[in-house]
Amino acid sequence: MNISAQHSGKLAIPFDHNRLDRLMDEAGIDLVIATSKHNVQYLLGGHRANFFDYMDATGVTRYLPVFIYPKGTPEKAAYIGHRLEKFQREVKPMWTPETQTNTAGSVDAMQKAVDYIRKAGLKTKRIAAEFGFLPFDAATVLRNAFPDADWVDALFVLERQRVKKSPDELKLLKYASEAVIESMKAVIAAAKPGITKAEVVEALRREETNRGLTFEYCLITAGTSFNRAPSDQKWEKGEVMSIDSGGNYHGYIGDVCRMAIQGEPDAELNDLLAEIEQIQRAAMKPIRAGAMGKDIYAAAAPLVAKSKHHNHMEFLAHGMGLVSHEAPRLTARGPVPYPADDAERPLEAGAVISVETTLMHPTRGFIKLEDTVVVTDTGHEVYGEGARGWNRAGVPAR
Repeated sequence: MNISAQHSGKLAIPFDHNRLDRLMDEAGIDLVIATSKHNVQYLLGGHRANFFDYMDATGVTRYLPVFIYPKGTPEKAAYIGHRLEKFQREVKPMWTPETQTNTAGSVDAMQKAVDYIRKAGLKTKRIAAEFGFLPFDAATVLRNAFPDADWVDALFVLERQRVKKSPDELKLLKYASEAVIESMKAVIAAAKPGITKAEVVEALRREETNRGLTFEYCLITAGTSFNRAPSDQKWEKGEVMSIDSGGNYHGYIGDVCRMAIQGEPDAELNDLLAEIEQIQRAAMKPIRAGAMGKDIYAAAAPLVAKSKHHNHMEFLAHGMGLVSHEAPRLTARGPVPYPADDAERPLEAGAVISVETTLMHPTRGFIKLEDTVVVTDTGHEVYGEGARGWNRAGVPAR
């Protein structure tokens, strides 16, 4: 990842630190301590420990990256990393003025962070830490070191910081979305009747990997079943299939869903998918900088309500980027529970929204489209526009 840097003195800071300072000031936060791999990656401009990309456990402890950011003084920012990160540091140094890559686990990583905070004389009256990504042993070290501090969750501030994607971030998201679509088209084109769902998912994993993505998941259905797990269920002639996959490119997620069929769709299937497409386009129409987050749902809701299939239909819109569900948060009623903080907020240019409409038809099966939509100053842009109709299995992709 190559995030456009902001220059503060001689520092090339890879994010809008003025925005973060403003967000911290509004929340009364003196110090942010980030310990999730995705936020550390963002704040370091793309660095991610390659040895711990998939697994955090090591010996009797776990990997814990610690990024320290004091409000208004990026020249005192620090990164505390694992000893194996020194090799990556030699190839591409971190921007942080204080960088230590000499830890072995969670407790010593946090103790080194505490030692630096004290040595640098950083203000610790109100500290924001990532509660959901801070193990108990490290949290104990941190809280014991600053017993008089007020503690708040850094989630809201860091999400609000990340919601406005830079042009470089958007390039990564665009590639990820388009590569997932191309991978789906290739797999569907090669699929023959009788192939299992597990075989389709494995083929998709290979296609996404060959395009430089890290395969994350595939929710897949076949026939009239609503079960979305890979299995030995066969995809037979005449049956539909939904393929909903997430593949990430340098941490940024391409998450789309497309439909396929073994054979030719009949008139009813064409009408069902066309109705879903209509809802998708209606929901996207109001998306632009300055529009309220709730406008997306307001545009989709009437079409869902008047559909004769409304009892079997679900509409969802949510933010995405480094995390599959992140700000802007548009609803409190979705499958991933969180407050609808952004329903009453204006959308920002650079925000990325996943728009998805699902129909669980009692006799025709699981039919869904999911799209990645970027908010722009004048409207929006859809990443990965291809393969929106019924993709025929065994037919070369166009």
